[in-house]
Amino acid sequence: MSPFETVTQAPADPILSITESFKTDPNPEKINLSVGVFVNDSGVTPVLNTVREAEKVLAETNTTKSYLPMTGNPRFASLTQKLCFGDELAESLADKIVTAQTPGGTGALRVAADFIKGNLKTKSAWLSNPTWANHKGIFSAAGLDTNVYSYFDSTTLSLDYSAFIESIKSIPSGDVVILHACCHNPTGADLSPEQWDEVANIATAKGWLPLLDFAYQGFGLSIEEDAYAPRAFAKVGLPLFVCQSFSKNLGLYRERAGALQIVVNNAEESTRVASQVKIAIRTNYSNPPAHGGTIVEAILGDSQWQTRWTKEVDAMRTRIHEVRRQFVTALADAGVSRDFSFLKDQKGMFSFTGLTKEQAIALRTNHSIYIVDSGRINVAGITSNNLPRLVNVLKEILG
Repeated sequence: MSPFETVTQAPADPILSITESFKTDPNPEKINLSVGVFVNDSGVTPVLNTVREAEKVLAETNTTKSYLPMTGNPRFASLTQKLCFGDELAESLADKIVTAQTPGGTGALRVAADFIKGNLKTKSAWLSNPTWANHKGIFSAAGLDTNVYSYFDSTTLSLDYSAFIESIKSIPSGDVVILHACCHNPTGADLSPEQWDEVANIATAKGWLPLLDFAYQGFGLSIEEDAYAPRAFAKVGLPLFVCQSFSKNLGLYRERAGALQIVVNNAEESTRVASQVKIAIRTNYSNPPAHGGTIVEAILGDSQWQTRWTKEVDAMRTRIHEVRRQFVTALADAGVSRDFSFLKDQKGMFSFTGLTKEQAIALRTNHSIYIVDSGRINVAGITSNNLPRLVNVLKEILG
């Protein structure tokens, strides 16, 4: 008898499995709107020019492949703190921030979850309804119970702010609340600065602990404006977690570059928290990968490169906004019965379309248009080449 006979087949990942189906589809007109990567109008996920230049310099100047410290390079920590909190606020919090260089945003989330489970009194993490599909898996795998708070109105396909506020007011003190700092995945429905201020005040009054998933800085309004949420919480003196990803805004998807920022109350707390974060890292992956983080450090640490990188992020964001506008206009011009104007107001790469699971399956099966069962689409996957066919198929399905 094989020791593996008791191993059952795991369910396929709800997003990545669709991409695998897309890859094996022989249809030359197939369209992938499921996976979370930016593509240009040619359908390519590009290497940013600043990244390519930084890699050339690093290849010529790198002198070692030795391990990084468990929490990464101190300079990486300082630069990512400034990107997240701004120069002035980051400087004022310098002895209150614990930073870990992590394998992407997912690595940051898992280290945070393991730290919370092992060191804090809470047993519960709260997720928006809906949220990124992997959130529940990450926090459940760390041993935390997961609950949901209200966020999105599936009828109006927009933020249900009043229900959201009432929901987070009822979350018990000490529990962890996962919030999307910008470009909410999967809905694209974001909070305004004034709304974030109210959320920060509620967190202060109720005593729950915010954890911000910050995967899309620069893809909403701008690099600075998208950082409003973590800065709002930090300014009112709240302890918080921020999980940064550089997959999208630096195009470092396969390099797994991320950071975990933990804001605590004082330097003494910082020392203790850092010691336990290192334990979580040591028993997980021991040391972070260097290459992606070194690119982040090189670009953020050079004023000219950072300025040029900011322009590249601006260009990616502009493309996403323009695609949203073109998509809505094309649907209206084609006489599609449903109103999709809400897409123009949403931020980031993702939006809920309101399409049903059955319609999503039909799009994949009958038309080689790949979207996830929830009806979420990656707007960045729409190009001038595939837009006409996409609109024609939606016209056929929706009338």
